[in-house]
Amino acid sequence: RAALDRATVLLSMTKGGKRIDSVWGSGGGQQSVKHLVKEIDMLLKEYLLSGDVLEAERCLQELEVPHFHHELVYEAIVLVLESTGEKTFKMILDLLKTLLRSSVITVDQMKRGYERVYCEIPDINLDVPHSYSVLERFVEECFQAGIISKPLRDLCPSR
Repeated sequence: RAALDRATVLLSMTKGGKRIDSVWGSGGGQQSVKHLVKEIDMLLKEYLLSGDVLEAERCLQELEVPHFHHELVYEAIVLVLESTGEKTFKMILDLLKTLLRSSVITVDQMKRGYERVYCEIPDINLDVPHSYSVLERFVEECFQAGIISKPLRDLCPSR
């Protein structure tokens, strides 16, 4: 009864959600998808500025959502497609290779991220001309680096 009374008080407080986060935590699957996408986006942008793979790995693990790591793969590949230089291409390749080798991202989550890009490439191409050719090149480099399997590489759509 005391716990229920305490919970009622916490929930009725203004900004009660923030208070509950600090009492019981809100890590992992309790976070909204919108929030997680924003966190992953910030993680990738910070990585591209700093180049610190270990920090990016640590930040991804701190999100406590291994079932959502396909989002990082998806967003990372979209960043490559939207970029104009080689720097982003190489950095994302290194990041994905490191995260896979350290088992932070599983083979299944990697595959899901790539499949999402494959499904959405027609829409991406509307905003980013030449995205098909960049994707083909990136997928081939990922295959050569051992990030993805031959069957996944062969699923890559082309124009």
